[in-house]
Formats: sequence, structure tokens, C-alpha cells
Amino acid sequence: MSKVRSKDTKPEEIVRKYLFSKGFRYRKNVKSLPGTPDIVLPKYKTAIFINGCFWHGHKCPKGKLPETNKKKWQEKIEMNKKRDEKNYLLLKEMGWRVIVVWECQLKNRKIQSETLDDLIDMIRKDK
Repeated sequence: MSKVRSKDTKPEEIVRKYLFSKGFRYRKNVKSLPGTPDIVLPKYKTAIFINGCFWHGHKCPKGKLPETNKKKWQEKIEMNKKRDEKNYLLLKEMGWRVIVVWECQLKNRKIQSETLDDLIDMIRKDK
């Protein structure tokens, strides 16, 4: 588990490079905001979380729990999900828009392209 990175992951790099190429400027891992969002766009008052499917309990094949020690993993993932929801709510109460991008949305080139285009639309919406 010590090899599991919490920031500067490959999915984060993909999103950051795409945003930068489209002219967006952002801050990374802002500790002063609840949940330390992976990407913060202050101009758009938007916080983006790039979540790993396993660690954040996404309902996709990558989010499947291991067969060994299942109870421990269920508890861990549920705690993560509750913490995420709390942080998203706090950010929304502070007036921030919260966008979650899942790891599985960035694996396949076609899905990745659609996801990133949708992300731009969500950021620009209601600015």
C-alpha cells in the first residue's frame, strides 16, 4: 500500500495536460479546501477530484473488492465514500462546483476523449 500514490497519478496528469492545452489554469492539491481537490480552477470556482475506482467504491469492474479480507475492504471503501460525500457537501456549501472524474473514464481513448470534452462543458457551464 505504500506504493499507492495519492497525488500526481497518471489519470490526474491526463486531465491536467488536457485542461492546460485548452487554456485553463489551475492549482493542484489545494490543502485549504475540504478533501484537498486534485485540481482547482479558482476562476470557475470549480474543484475536480480524479478518483480511483477501487479506493472510492465506483460501480465498475475496476471497483471490485478483492475476495480476501472482504469485510475489511468494504469498511475501508465505505469510510472513503462517506468522507468524499462530506467533503463534496462542504465544498458546495462554500459555493464551489464539484466535479468527479473516475479512473475508468480515462482508460479507453474514445471514452477518455468524451469524458474530457464533457469536463470542459461542465467547467464552462454557468460561469
